[in-house]
Amino acid sequence: MQEGNVLRNKKQVGVIRRNDEGVYSFQYDEHYLLDKESKPISVNLPLQKEVFQSAYLFPFFYQLLAEGSLKELQCKEHKIDVDDDFSRLLKTAKDDTIGSITIEEIK
Repeated sequence: MQEGNVLRNKKQVGVIRRNDEGVYSFQYDEHYLLDKESKPISVNLPLQKEVFQSAYLFPFFYQLLAEGSLKELQCKEHKIDVDDDFSRLLKTAKDDTIGSITIEEIK
């Protein structure tokens, strides 16, 4: 299993995972859900206690990934298969993402 902490402005929002069967999941952090100031990270991922599951990387998270020559450079630098978007997300979305969301790999 691979997983990463999802942060908004360095505050824990939830955890994204890919299990050994290739199924993706995202779940909001319990404390984040209790905070009245919390907002969903995406209209497709509304605030809820239940786990979101998908056979594909959620579009919101996919949009955090670089494309083109930067994608190629990242894959080469981190020794990641160009088709392994989730590993790339965990390795590259800790810094310099568009917007307030970052991902920190859980090792």
